[in-house]
Amino acid sequence: MRCQTRIYGSEFSASEIEQVAGKGGLLSMEIEFNRDCNFKCVYCYVQNGVNGKQEMTAEESRGVIQQAKDLGAKKIIILGGEPMLYPHIMEMIGFIKGLDLDIELFTNGANMTHDPARILAENNVTVVLKMNTADEKLQDILSGKKGAYRQIQAAFNILKEEGFPHKSPLGISTIICRQNIGELVHMWEWLREQNISPYFEMITPQGRARENDFLSADPRQVWELFQRIADIDRNKFGFDWRPQPPLVGEQCLRHQFSCAVNVYGDVTPCVGVTIPVGNIKEKKLSEIILDSEVIQDLRNYRNTIKGPCGKCAQKSVCYGCRGAAYQMTGDYLASDPLCWENLDRQEDIICLPTEAAKLVPHKPPMLMVNKLIEVKERASLSEAEISADVIFAGEDGRLNEASYPEIISQAIAAQDGLKHAGNGGPKSQGLLLGIKNLEILGSAYAGDKLLVSVSKVARFSEFGIIKGEIFKGEDLIARGEITVWHNGDK
Repeated sequence: MRCQTRIYGSEFSASEIEQVAGKGGLLSMEIEFNRDCNFKCVYCYVQNGVNGKQEMTAEESRGVIQQAKDLGAKKIIILGGEPMLYPHIMEMIGFIKGLDLDIELFTNGANMTHDPARILAENNVTVVLKMNTADEKLQDILSGKKGAYRQIQAAFNILKEEGFPHKSPLGISTIICRQNIGELVHMWEWLREQNISPYFEMITPQGRARENDFLSADPRQVWELFQRIADIDRNKFGFDWRPQPPLVGEQCLRHQFSCAVNVYGDVTPCVGVTIPVGNIKEKKLSEIILDSEVIQDLRNYRNTIKGPCGKCAQKSVCYGCRGAAYQMTGDYLASDPLCWENLDRQEDIICLPTEAAKLVPHKPPMLMVNKLIEVKERASLSEAEISADVIFAGEDGRLNEASYPEIISQAIAAQDGLKHAGNGGPKSQGLLLGIKNLEILGSAYAGDKLLVSVSKVARFSEFGIIKGEIFKGEDLIARGEITVWHNGDK
């Protein structure tokens, strides 16, 4: 028996992964050079709408690739958009190879003529072609473009004529959906027989996929698919692996050694955990990785993942799909709701927005923050609904000045409480030590709903400085900084 032909990061040893995880290094990096695409795939992870940000220049893209190499990266994974529509793609391929880095390029086959296919083969680029079905009509529907099937098939034939997969590796990227699940076992066998790597993946509910829930396959059917393919791989092809989401025949522990850089320079843990933790136009990649609380939490996942996934016997080699967990719950440390092991444990998975009373020690009439809405990099949004009996209101129902730093304090307590909720460890404790630069710009009364934005701006051992802003509607009514002590994660 052999191991999987492709684990995400299988070219890296366990000791290499452990080393970079603890030192803020990288072994691979995903990058977008463009968002242009000639398809409109109904499952695409890219969010619809105009971003308004400036895309990275070619120089900035080369700069972050060099920074990734300096951090130990050995492979660059090119995503999109459609990379073959990027006008500098071949120039970028040459630059990356000049750094002696491996390349994996995901494409729908656009512009795949013999000349670029030959260059890709000569540079030993792993080309991963997006092909979801053998049904022409279905492929066109999934790709959002008539003629997509023919384009993909033409690119497939050109790549084979230019020596793929013998001269250079070739993979086929396939999403698992309700419409194609019945043909995927046969497709897997067909690819294995040609020495082509199948990249079969569960859909992450984000971008267009969130809008098109008709794609969703029954999780139990997905589990059966994984099991059937595992049996075929073991008995027919000699590959032995344990089924786990979200990748068939693979383990995804990319957050231990990888990150993603989108076309605007935003760094995220991966394309599914869409929390910007920094921008390469403003900070060095090394500083972003080391300073990011989100990335450090994910690299320390054995101690931070919560709920059923945190108690799973396979936790040492699996944490489900972090993208699915974040997109479905709003919490990057939550359990994966799509994992078949969690189908009967949904009530144990906390989803945002959630009641703050479950997360903070405060009780009425002291409690003012009632809901945690969103968690970001060292920041969060909460809602405060002011009850009539709150102790910070006067006879006329108006909140006094002492209420605003208390609201900020409760909001950061809710953020910290979510991090520790359901992980089985001791809850952290905290104290409000001081208030700085407090500005009262408006008024709030009992019955008002306030939006509270807090962010961690500095930390010194167990002490932290928290910046808070409180809004009533669109009006900023209070802002300031508080100093807190807590005995949780430093």
